[in-house]
Amino acid sequence: MRKPKPSSNWFFVDESGDPTFYDRKGNLIVGQEGCSSILVLGFIETQQPEPIRQALQWLQSEVIADPYFEGVPSLAKTAVAFHAKDDLPEIRYRVFKLLSDLDFKAQFVVARKIERVFRNSFHANEGEFYDHLVSQLFKNALHRHQLNHVYFAKRGSRSRQVPLSNAIRRGVAQFEKHWNTRVTSDVTVQAQMPKGEPCLSVIDYMNWAVYRAFTLGEMRYYRQVEQHVSLLVDLYDTENYPKNWYTRKNTFDIKKITPLQLGPVTGRTA
Repeated sequence: MRKPKPSSNWFFVDESGDPTFYDRKGNLIVGQEGCSSILVLGFIETQQPEPIRQALQWLQSEVIADPYFEGVPSLAKTAVAFHAKDDLPEIRYRVFKLLSDLDFKAQFVVARKIERVFRNSFHANEGEFYDHLVSQLFKNALHRHQLNHVYFAKRGSRSRQVPLSNAIRRGVAQFEKHWNTRVTSDVTVQAQMPKGEPCLSVIDYMNWAVYRAFTLGEMRYYRQVEQHVSLLVDLYDTENYPKNWYTRKNTFDIKKITPLQLGPVTGRTA
């Protein structure tokens, strides 16, 4: 295997959906209101994050100063950071148009929330489930550049930096075992609020586009930015294996997947 390039690479990581399976009484609620049927974990990667930051900040300043949006309640959130779920459709359109012209790559792991898999493979533990997806997402990503800076969108007050770092290192170990090699690159991991890192808005929008495609069959947002996607894995679509790994050669389309079971049902172990 080639030695890593003597350069730096940046990864910005976020999720769409949630890892929840049960309510407080232990009832399965996957697919019910307030509990997603899938969990999407994705990153964008770039060797030059600064032009992306500048482009997002420029657009944000322009939107905030535009009198057309004056008095719109959601603009207060947009003034903090772009967030696809909260932004007005007009703003969302402008962000997607901007993203199509920026220089980055994106990868995703989509996990169908199947109860049997959750119990058998992850001991019904949300942390184990989530961290496994982190390992899967990064296992083929950290050997190419000597310095790798990983920024996770900070969620809530609970510190996840150490578990996420460990999950990433498990992914690297899987890569080493598979290829019988040793990864010598360096990795730093830190949590960051989207307010302080515009690049996290990019992965937020990318995840949102993937999530809409899977849950609503709506491909138009994904189509706007699909040129950036180098890998999308529908991890537990076992009926489609190995075609559930979508690449530039096997491009993703919602018509190719096994339809989601959107109610609170169990499934087969992957």
